[in-house]
Amino acid sequence: MSESTPIRELVVLTGLSGSGKGSALKAFEDLGYYSVDNLPIELLPPFAELIANSPAFRKAAIVVDIREGRALEDLPATLLRMRKTLPVTIVYLEAARSALLRRYSETRRPHPLGADESVESSLDAERELLDPVRNVADVVLETTNFNVHELRAYLQTRFGPDAGVAAGKSLLVSVNSFGYKNGVPLGADLVLDVRFLPNPHFIPEFRPLTGQDREVIDYVGGFPQTREFLDKTVDLLLFLLPHYVHEGKSYLTISFGCTGGQHRSVMIAEEVSRRLAAHDYRVKIAHRDMPR
Repeated sequence: MSESTPIRELVVLTGLSGSGKGSALKAFEDLGYYSVDNLPIELLPPFAELIANSPAFRKAAIVVDIREGRALEDLPATLLRMRKTLPVTIVYLEAARSALLRRYSETRRPHPLGADESVESSLDAERELLDPVRNVADVVLETTNFNVHELRAYLQTRFGPDAGVAAGKSLLVSVNSFGYKNGVPLGADLVLDVRFLPNPHFIPEFRPLTGQDREVIDYVGGFPQTREFLDKTVDLLLFLLPHYVHEGKSYLTISFGCTGGQHRSVMIAEEVSRRLAAHDYRVKIAHRDMPR
């Protein structure tokens, strides 16, 4: 393809109601995509042909979702036929059931399947109806732990002008610490137990401090098993993260736990975050049980 040949692309956004499709469409619009919400499925092929041939359009993003009703049964085959006309990327957005229920509770909007059924049963029915579409998606985007700004940042990294340069950095890594005495956090993808490390809690002068204080950092980090654990854990993560990116994962949560969530897990989470950031990964850190 010559440099003068315009790159043409169609992004089809679909997925569960409440998963962020509207926010995603706005992000694509900001990236210069011609954006259309709720385009009828029968209009998809002529729209794809328009994008492929019209000098006025180069790339577009459209939302097709449960509002199409039973016509969704034709969507997978329609999308596959459209790929003969121009490059089509199918992005499927989803979130955990608990997150979707919370979002519906906050917005107080009815589910598109109607108000006769509960939101819970409507979400379950929607997930079943959309499963064939999910199976043909190029990107399955899990938005449970995304806020609007993080979703926008992910899409800009993945589909923006520098997408080829920053392809591996579209993954947002959340590194957390917690205390086992308060339970294992829900939603963690990887959980690592650091209670094998010496506990600063039993040293009186360290007890009121946290894993962010220099005294605790030096104490925990001074043991050879700590240094070896950090080296091997970060090496493992640097091996895993590109594979998660390749599989379309958008958000990875890594949780480190100790007894109280105040000293060891905090220190380890901080150091792992620092090392991953040094490799240009997008990292955010949270300490669930550390005293404020």
